[in-house]
Amino acid sequence: MSALAAPAAPRAWGGGWRDGLSYGGLGLPLAFVALPLYVVLPNHYASVFGVPLALLGAVLLAARLFDAVADPLIGRWADALFARSAQQAWRVAAFAAVVLALGFRALFFPPVEGTAPLLAWCAALLAVTYVSYSIVSVIHQAWGARLGGDEAQRARIVAWRESLALIGVLVASVLPSLAGLSATTVVFAALLLLGISLLVRAPQPASSDAAAPAVSLTLPFATTQFRQLLAIYLVNGIASAVPATLVLFFIRDRLQAPSFEPLFLASYFAAGALSIPLWVRGVARFGLARCWLAGMGLAIAVFMWAAGLGAGDVVAYTAVCVLSGAALGADLTLPGALLAGVIQRAGHGGRSEGAYFGWWNFATKLNLALAAGVALPLLQAFGYAPGSRDAKALTALTLAYCALPCVLKLGAAALLYTLWIRPAKGNTR
Repeated sequence: MSALAAPAAPRAWGGGWRDGLSYGGLGLPLAFVALPLYVVLPNHYASVFGVPLALLGAVLLAARLFDAVADPLIGRWADALFARSAQQAWRVAAFAAVVLALGFRALFFPPVEGTAPLLAWCAALLAVTYVSYSIVSVIHQAWGARLGGDEAQRARIVAWRESLALIGVLVASVLPSLAGLSATTVVFAALLLLGISLLVRAPQPASSDAAAPAVSLTLPFATTQFRQLLAIYLVNGIASAVPATLVLFFIRDRLQAPSFEPLFLASYFAAGALSIPLWVRGVARFGLARCWLAGMGLAIAVFMWAAGLGAGDVVAYTAVCVLSGAALGADLTLPGALLAGVIQRAGHGGRSEGAYFGWWNFATKLNLALAAGVALPLLQAFGYAPGSRDAKALTALTLAYCALPCVLKLGAAALLYTLWIRPAKGNTR
């Protein structure tokens, strides 16, 4: 079979490592590209090209909002593709993957100079790259959700995808420093080809009824549990997106430890990957929602500790990275498994997963857009700029990086308990 041959006949999830690797493998390059796009790119344009933070934040906000708005439409399209066949969905994902690889490289190597041309190039290429990334991601997520199963199986399916995703992020966290951005873009393209090729051999969902009426774009919002879960996910997601946007600034200016960036990022994502099997094991005993609540509590405690760190606190911040990485494992694995359960209980399994995950990704992108579009201009307004050593500016950076996520996480935890866990006592979700 050629590397880019269409998938074979549908087969069910068997649960073995071959099934997990073939389905989850695409998660590795998708997460690999996410770290440079959402974490490295803002710092790259600000530090290397000298683009002002306020203007950069505005461009990132606009590009990410455009991407977020496109996701529900992509989700509806994905459902139409799956209605024909998994093969059709796979072909579209493969084409979008090629566009993604090309756009990713062009973003980091603009052929223009000057603030205005750089911002225009960044905005245009972000639009192309984000949309192609979303197409591949939504199809991949909907594919996994359509495999179905009970709560434990759903958690295992998501765990395979997110575990391999964290390996991708782990590689992406050290590769730019070790090999440079040029090599990073080449490695990403190779990994993306491999992930698409592995999906050929993955367990495949059966096609839905192609003659069924088109899924309404707003169908997911008719489901109360989806509205509740989405609200929790939004608040929690913003809490995670703010430090993700600011982490390199915190390391370089607050900790004054730029040479330790690979250690910090590798510790964070390695801990996240290693924690996922533990969270999955905890699901069997405590359930998805309670495990997610525990992960939120861990994140709050860790960022409260991080607020007291300063220049040279390398060992302490490494511990922060490990513990917050463990909390990340819960954020990556458990909400998606909860969503798959919501779809099944609503009776929409096998025909509308794309619509649900389109809105789910809309929420994810909205979180990232708000984090960049609000946090960066606010930091500039309070006097912070990359390389700053002013005490007031560094205090503002610390409050944005540590205190704000804690407040938001507390809000998400309160919503999770009030809207989900307390009403579900005595019931199975």
